[in-house]
Amino acid sequence: MKCCFLLLLLLLLALTGLAGAADSTTAISGIWMMGQSLCDGSESLPIVTSADTGWGNRAFQRGVRTWLASDHPASPDQRAPESFQLVPLLAQTNGGLGETIANGMADHWKSLRFENNKTRAAQSASRFLVACAGQGGRQINELSSADLSTDTRTPESRRHGGGYYRTSLDDARRAVAQAKAAGSSFQIAALYWMQGEGNSGPTGSIVPTRWDAELPRAQGLAWYRDQLIAYRKQWSADLCAITGQKTELPLFTYQTLGPAGEAQLMAADADASIWLVGPHYAVPSAINSRTKPGRHGAPIHLSADGERWWGEQVGKVMHRVLDRGERWQPLRPHKASLEATRDTILVSFSVPRPPLVLDTTFLPRQEITANGTFTSLAGFRVHDSTGAAVPLTSIEVVAPAQLRIRLAAPLSAGKTCRLSYGHPYAGALGKVASVRAGELLLSSGITESIKQLMNEGAFLATTTSDAVARVPVRSVREENGAAVLSYDPAELRDARPFEPGQDLVAMRSFSYGNLRDSDDERSVFTFTDSAYGTRSGQPYPLWNWCVLFSDLPAE
Repeated sequence: MKCCFLLLLLLLLALTGLAGAADSTTAISGIWMMGQSLCDGSESLPIVTSADTGWGNRAFQRGVRTWLASDHPASPDQRAPESFQLVPLLAQTNGGLGETIANGMADHWKSLRFENNKTRAAQSASRFLVACAGQGGRQINELSSADLSTDTRTPESRRHGGGYYRTSLDDARRAVAQAKAAGSSFQIAALYWMQGEGNSGPTGSIVPTRWDAELPRAQGLAWYRDQLIAYRKQWSADLCAITGQKTELPLFTYQTLGPAGEAQLMAADADASIWLVGPHYAVPSAINSRTKPGRHGAPIHLSADGERWWGEQVGKVMHRVLDRGERWQPLRPHKASLEATRDTILVSFSVPRPPLVLDTTFLPRQEITANGTFTSLAGFRVHDSTGAAVPLTSIEVVAPAQLRIRLAAPLSAGKTCRLSYGHPYAGALGKVASVRAGELLLSSGITESIKQLMNEGAFLATTTSDAVARVPVRSVREENGAAVLSYDPAELRDARPFEPGQDLVAMRSFSYGNLRDSDDERSVFTFTDSAYGTRSGQPYPLWNWCVLFSDLPAE
């Protein structure tokens, strides 16, 4: 299906003179965004794109975030016209909202169209206009035309006026009017989706609404898949009715954490106009953000650099699909085979830019150890047909698109096994020797894993007992050969303190793994926030990391 879509796309590009010739059009091209907190830049502070970047892209004067609770949220047509003047695209701070993916996405895409020539890009009348009408914490049918935020069954704290979908459509009307007034034209180039966490249920499936019961997992994934496909179709049709476009609009999505992430991949497989860019787990979390003095963001959100970095990934894929006609697939497995010896599993992947790499330098090796083996390694876990974890000994890349997982013992005859990928644990830290005011003294020294975690920024130290103690670690030092982890007692999970003798595990904010490709695409921006980690000034790496998945049978 995607092949047919790309053939039609390339024909249209050829007929309109857009393919490989970005200077040939004076149109303003819209990138319309919708989603929840990662889309609206929740806690992505302080911003890192505070000035005009010089690439010539645009936002409305009211900002990338066009839906505002204080400005006609349910009646967007009443918003003041002067707030829709086109201005240079940059990040803005609105309370607890900061950087979005907008600059990374639009500026990277435009840099590719102009072969990284910023002067030509800035002088061209061809510009991207980015608008986002979503809000944090929303479920899919609160962002849709159903507008369930206004349903009386929705808790009052979750209503906020609704009108997100109507706002997105009205934004398009405003863009058409602005382009016409400037003697130009406006069309939407791409849609971008960044929602899913809001529909996650407590046991790993999907909750359709705030008052429905959680669906069985298979049914829940299918429900979200179908909802996302239906959303894209209606959003595309309604926007095209405004802009006059005749073909369906492509929608790009990230892979969110949780069950909706797998459903998003299912939607991309089922709908030729949906493209899954990949997972975002490699970018830094908002636990590195500073939202106000002495306050940091939630682990689930992204830092400002994380937002902009992820935006570059999205812009890269939009260019490859829409300008170059690439049949994009994220890094994903397509087959796992239990080999004849029954103690190894060969996994084959679709790899955007081979060869595969098991990267334990940029990210610490993901692992959970058990009796000299691993129950999780580099993100991979294996369970047999009884549900028991199968111990692993190693994982190695054996071909540009294949890796081999070695089991600690042959799988018993008659048993089958399944693979999953993604876990937040980054290895054991050791025992707590003593607890001080805001410090944990460990019984062992600073490991290579700790150094890698601190290169990224803050990480979580956690116990694994039933009464979990957990806290972000913001600095590490060594004292007489022992590691000392510093933390803010106010950030202790449930105010539960640590105790001497506890075993600690390092934990990243996101479930992750170490498998990536070898994409050598160069970023436009570099890490800017020097208040955490050690990467300030370095380019964002635009490798493609493996999607999160579960229940892949080894046959």
